Amino acid sequence: MDGISLLTITVLAVFVGFEVVSKVSSTLHTPLMSGANAIHGIILVGAIIVAGQAADPWVLGVALLAVVLATANLVGGFVVTDRMLEMFRGRRDGKGPQ
Repeated sequence: MDGISLLTITVLAVFVGFEVVSKVSSTLHTPLMSGANAIHGIILVGAIIVAGQAADPWVLGVALLAVVLATANLVGGFVVTDRMLEMFRGRRDGKGPQ
C-alpha cells in the first residue's frame, strides 16, 4: 500500500473510533477500558519482541517508541479504570453506603 492509502485508513479509523467511544454510556466505560488494557498489553508484548529482534537502527527506534507509548497507554488505562471503579465503591467516611 502506498502512503496516502495508509494515511487515509488511519484518519478514518481515528474518526470512527472517536464516534464509537463518544457514544458509549458511562456505565460501560469500565468494561471497555478493561478490554482496551488487555489489547494494549498484547501490543506492548509485540513491541518488545520487535525491539528485541530489530537489526536496523530505524526499526529499533520505532519499536522503542512503540514500547514507550504502549506502556503509557496501558498504565493510563489501569489508572482510569481504578478511578472509575472508585466511584462505585461508595464513601469511606460513614455517611453513605459502603
